[in-house]
This record gives sequence, structure tokens and C-alpha cells, in this order.
Amino acid sequence: MGDYGHVMTAMVTPFDADGQVDYSKVVELTDFLIAEGSDSLLVCGTTGESPTLTNNEKAKLFKTVKEAAKGRVPVVAGTGTNNTATSVTMSKAAHENGADALLLVNPYYNKPPQEGLYRHFRTVAEATPLPVIIYNIPGRTGVNLETATLKRLAELPNVVAVKEASGSVDQVSEIARAIGAADSVLEKAGQLVAAGSPRAAGPEEAAKRFWIYSGDDSLTLPFLSVGATGVISVASHVAGKQIREMVTAFIGGDPARAAALHARLLPLFKGLFVTTNPILTKAALKLRGLDPGGLRLPLVDATEEQVEKLKAVMREAQIDVA
Repeated sequence: MGDYGHVMTAMVTPFDADGQVDYSKVVELTDFLIAEGSDSLLVCGTTGESPTLTNNEKAKLFKTVKEAAKGRVPVVAGTGTNNTATSVTMSKAAHENGADALLLVNPYYNKPPQEGLYRHFRTVAEATPLPVIIYNIPGRTGVNLETATLKRLAELPNVVAVKEASGSVDQVSEIARAIGAADSVLEKAGQLVAAGSPRAAGPEEAAKRFWIYSGDDSLTLPFLSVGATGVISVASHVAGKQIREMVTAFIGGDPARAAALHARLLPLFKGLFVTTNPILTKAALKLRGLDPGGLRLPLVDATEEQVEKLKAVMREAQIDVA
């Protein structure tokens, strides 16, 4: 069912001066993120400004990133919406355009009950052969996917992982305990480091795994300690190698080194989110010398004051600033 590694980057979507998707910059960004240590790439997530992208733009983005990746890393397509039928349509489009897996966010605004969440995700999962990663982010969707509901979903053959952005170590602990992911890091450290993957296992064993990814960069290390595999990251746009080093240090049995890296990167993890993501993520990329363009309304560019503060936290995290 696939191997998405420890550091998946939730890509921004580059725009040109007219606010149109800049597909040449998308290719450039794909190469940059792979070189910086991303194990896999997420296209058209919230960081990619998915609410303001058309369905045609999303389909072309899936295809563009898949072709640009050239098989070097898996490409995960963000196809979840608060409309089940639309989510099915976009998931099929992702499959047709080469995506390796799907990310499905909790339906937002309409705040379905747990049974509604279960049926929504099941309907989309059953409509596609692609592996599915569930995305739980209560702060942006207004509803929390409870562990009992996730456990039911994990029984579906192609639901393989969760991006957990509830901010709760307790919830991740409950997921690991309920679905059996807690041994993934602690018991298989040697194979993980050697293989650079969530678990060095045969195809049959890998197909039975359920992976937990942190949805918050600042909680990656705490989540790893209770059974997570890695992170679906925003900060990896500018600190991919350092985040990968932090994760592999922990997995490789050097928690002190991992903690030191976490402490060094923490100002960056927090600094990127002092305003709505991806405003400062795009600003940070510009400071690294790669210009992804502006943002689509209702988001706006970072202020000069925000950029100056961002420069300071990047330098504090020992990230080169152009």
C-alpha cells in the first residue's frame, strides 16, 4: 500500500504575477523539496491553498508534480472536501493523473457527527484503489475525528494512515494503542534507519501497517515518542534536511540529539504560524531564494514586519537566509 517515509512536505502552490498557477515553478519546487530531504510530497493540501484552486487546476497539479518527481518520491493528492461526491470525483481525477495516494480532510463547516465522518471517508475510500491518509484537523474543520471512528476506518483495506493535527499527544497515544501503530518506531529502529522508511518489512506485512503522522511540526518529536512515524510538514519547505535528521536521530536511538534539533528548530516551527499558513511559508521560501509568488485572496502577503521577524527565527534555527 505504499511507503511515504518520515517527512512528507505539504507543498505550497506557486502563482505567477497574475495569480495563475505557475507550473514551471511547481516543477522547480518539486525538485527543491526532494533535494532538501522530503520523502514524499503532498499536493493541494491546505498549505497549497486548495480552497482557492479549481478542480482543473488541482488535476493538472497532480499530474505536474507526479511527472516532475520522476518516481523519486511518492506523490499524495489532497482531494478531501466537505462534499462527499466532489471528494469522490477529485479522488478519481487524482488516480487518473498518477497520484500514489490520497489525503482526505475532515469535512469542514458542516460539522458531521462521527457516523457521518465514517460514511464520508468510507464512500471515498471505496471509490478508488488508491491508499488513503485521513487528515484530522479540528481547528480548521470544527470537528474532531474520534479514535473509535478512525479505528473503524482503519479496517478498510486502503485506509493506511492518519495525519493527526488535533494537537493532542493523548489522542495520538490512543490511536497508537487502538490501531497498533505504537511499535512502528520503537521496535524497528534499526530497519527504519537502514531503509529510510516507516518500516522495513515485506509487502504483506507493510500492507497491514497503519501509520501516524504529526500534522504539526512542533509536535513531531512528542508524537514520535508515543508511536508516530513522522510528520506531514510545512517547515520542511526550508528545513527539510534538519527535520529529517531530527526524526532519524530519534528513531536511531539518539533522543538527546533529536531533542537538541527540536529545540533549535522550535522558533521556526512556531514562527511560521504566527499568521495563517501558508503566508509565512511562501515568505520563507523567498528568503531561501525560491520565489513561489503571492497568495490568492482571501489570503494576503506577509507584512514587512512579519518578514523581518521570520528572518530572525530562521537565523535562530540556523537556516540560511538569502
